[in-house]
Amino acid sequence: MRISPLWTALAATLLAAGCSTPAPATGPTGAPRGDLCNAQAAQSFVGQNSTAKVVEAARVKSGALMARILRPGQMVTKEFDAQRLNLEVDANGRIVAVRCG
Repeated sequence: MRISPLWTALAATLLAAGCSTPAPATGPTGAPRGDLCNAQAAQSFVGQNSTAKVVEAARVKSGALMARILRPGQMVTKEFDAQRLNLEVDANGRIVAVRCG
């Protein structure tokens, strides 16, 4: 039985795909990349100003992959994302609630 070169190439491609390297453990800023969000771990940020440094620290502490600031009256998407930290802020930019989604 002769194996077609097409099947050989397909098998080699599938094997190479299975050997690919995993995503890096750090994000573009060098901070650890997250996974599932744990809002409880970031509750200590309630009351702080939502500076870039504070938002990133909250994201890292929660274990989330990403974070977003939700301002009063701002329209937001409704889909739930277990890897996203939501920081609700007041009109002055002070964090009033921390939740995942």
